[in-house]
Amino acid sequence: MAGFTCWVLADSSIKLVGQSGLPAYEMVAFLGLFMAMFLAMYAMGRRQVQVLRPHRLDRQVARACLDMANNVCVVIALRHLTLTLFYILVFTAPMVIALLSAVFLCEGLPWKKSAAIGAGFAGVLIAVHPWSSAREGDWIGFVACMVCVACFSVNMVWSRVLTRTEPPESLAFFSGLVTAAAGFALMTLVHAEPLTVRLTTGLFAMGLFCALGTLCFYIAVKHTSAANVSQYHYTQLLTGALVSYLVWHDKPGFYVLMGGSLILGSGLYIAVAAREVVPLTEGN
Repeated sequence: MAGFTCWVLADSSIKLVGQSGLPAYEMVAFLGLFMAMFLAMYAMGRRQVQVLRPHRLDRQVARACLDMANNVCVVIALRHLTLTLFYILVFTAPMVIALLSAVFLCEGLPWKKSAAIGAGFAGVLIAVHPWSSAREGDWIGFVACMVCVACFSVNMVWSRVLTRTEPPESLAFFSGLVTAAAGFALMTLVHAEPLTVRLTTGLFAMGLFCALGTLCFYIAVKHTSAANVSQYHYTQLLTGALVSYLVWHDKPGFYVLMGGSLILGSGLYIAVAAREVVPLTEGN
């Protein structure tokens, strides 16, 4: 719960900074830099710097690239969607994770769960409501959000395997380093906008909240199943909607509420099913 709440605050900071027109690659460069800095300070404070060292560099690089793609698409999506609609769409992640877990982790996919997944994707269609001109976002935001879901879901399932040999701190720290390296390389090759005190403060907040959220996330997937962790996505609906209303005065429309209800109901069913399976698996 702490991790997903910190991610809401990180996303809110990203949306605020993104309104300045700062390039996405520059935002993720500083996001990765500050993430790595905070995690290094955390490790040094605990005198456990050795936990930051990756055991399998190739796997860490591949997983970090998923994180980087996810972060870039989050920046793009939040420029084109309201915060509430963004979270409703990313709530499809538990459904995608259930599909991936069935294929790659052999966790099974009974017909009731399949029906819940189908209902959830129907909810996405209703929330986007392409037949109406009164949408709360555009297609750039929708596509970017779907890429976020894909990258996050693959990352979440794979992280369940990686945390058997890689410390959570190392996964988060190396992700920040790779993201920062790629972002600063693009700033050098393409263009870099000058920073103000306000923008620097926003970038600092992004890095801090993202580092805390990422660390909590990896600790969680180390101690329970990916499907079990994913259910806590739904706490973001409350915190995200609250921040969206307080800061941007956004109110979700009828179609968003209808689609969100289907997605929420589908995800909660999958979450309850996951919680029933985990104790049995641990008992065996």
